[in-house]
Amino acid sequence: MNQGTTWASQEVSFKEFLIKNKKNRTTLWFVAIAIVIQFGIFKYFYPYASYIHGDSFSYLNAASKNLAINTYMVGYSNFLRLLSVLTKSDIFLTAFQYLLIHFGALCMLFSIYYFYSPSRVLQYLLLTFMTFNPLFLHLANLVSSDCIFTALSLVWFTSLLWIIHKPSTKIIVWHTVLLFVVFTIRYNALIYPFLSIAAFTLSPLHLHKRLIGAVASLLFCGLFIGYTSFKYKKLTGYWQYSPFSGWQLTNNAMYAYRYVDSLKRKPVKKEFVAFDNMLRAYFDSTRDTQKFPIEAVKASTYYMWSPGLPMFKYRDSLFNNNKKASELKKWASMGPFYKSYGLYIIRQYPLHFMENFIWPNSLKYYAPPVEFLENYNSGKDSVAPIAKEWFDYSSRKVVTRFKNKQTITLDFYPIFSGIINAIMFFLLIFYSMLKGWKNAPMLQKGVLLGTTIWVLNAFFTIFASSAALRFQSFPITLTTMFTCLLLDWLWKSALKPDVLQLNFENKDLTIAQ
Repeated sequence: MNQGTTWASQEVSFKEFLIKNKKNRTTLWFVAIAIVIQFGIFKYFYPYASYIHGDSFSYLNAASKNLAINTYMVGYSNFLRLLSVLTKSDIFLTAFQYLLIHFGALCMLFSIYYFYSPSRVLQYLLLTFMTFNPLFLHLANLVSSDCIFTALSLVWFTSLLWIIHKPSTKIIVWHTVLLFVVFTIRYNALIYPFLSIAAFTLSPLHLHKRLIGAVASLLFCGLFIGYTSFKYKKLTGYWQYSPFSGWQLTNNAMYAYRYVDSLKRKPVKKEFVAFDNMLRAYFDSTRDTQKFPIEAVKASTYYMWSPGLPMFKYRDSLFNNNKKASELKKWASMGPFYKSYGLYIIRQYPLHFMENFIWPNSLKYYAPPVEFLENYNSGKDSVAPIAKEWFDYSSRKVVTRFKNKQTITLDFYPIFSGIINAIMFFLLIFYSMLKGWKNAPMLQKGVLLGTTIWVLNAFFTIFASSAALRFQSFPITLTTMFTCLLLDWLWKSALKPDVLQLNFENKDLTIAQ
């Protein structure tokens, strides 16, 4: 690494910054070697890929049938299908995912070094965090969209940094492609086009180029939404982009509805009566949480994925006379109904919803549970037939060289995430009070963009999604990065000999350095 606190001047190109700078080049070689060694050791202990029993096999099924729509977004299934052209090896898949997430992390990391020139201590700290992050290993070993989504989100965010600091036509094109691809992988990307528009608003580009970039972002995402909605229209008769959101809304509402006193429940609309009666009967029969411990859990996704519970039972009752309907058709057909019902219940009992879903989900967002990453292969010793066939395993049995399947290396993450979120919050307050944009103007746009992503992701996760470590891997990585940058800014500000003035209760508070 370079001496001093500055790695590079923007007078040199990014390519020169990476390749022609000897210390940066040496650092990249060190990181590459460390990554390869880590992966080799990891695969010795975990020779097979890990699976979420449900999600993973759904992705593989969609890939094998080349489905245009599925319970989950089809981007990852298309990725699996593309890789299968080269090889059936699950080691190749996990290695590719691992290299891609590190590529994304390094793209973001060195772009931040290039634009913001953080102190050398911070450079080492962030490089160590990214290079030896155990989360990347476990995400990469999982047959799920989480790793690819995180990796491409990191590269996409890097493109936003270039848009606000050093834009070009090539950057706009790459950004549009990245946004479209990541938009097809996870519903969390629904907020990304708005963040891209925010970046173009901050960009020094001429107005017409900013408009072109923003319109291209909306256009390609809009085309995918239109195509997906058309496919669901053909399948179910309903024009909808995401049946998943309907199921999610009723699931979330049920966690509030469960705690409404039976004597205080309000009558529902006629079209909801049958399902509502089924729900009320279920809640009344499962009051004993000793006997039904899952009912003590708040803000989860249990209701929307359990075949024996009311959401699936009601769905199946509507298709009793249509035995030929596929699982996808039955599931997707219920999206509009569950969306309407979920919103109706939330509006009827907003305080119950805030207390029994929003607040518990806020705590989960603050310190996301390890969830399916807690145990290798969801704690099981075998996989579904589709996985055996897809990866050409000799049997359905998968093994690990550890005595048990628990992955303790990620246990620190909920606490770490909580600490990082809290520090980020207070640092933003300090940044605002001290008018940090005045003594670090280059950092201003980056902080504004990072804060916008942090806030929007929090609202999306808390109000419309579920919080888990694998879902929050990109936001946690990004928040860690900006928390460190703000700490670096605060430290540099404290060392400056000049005087910072605060306007506090109409008085000048002077902090002498």
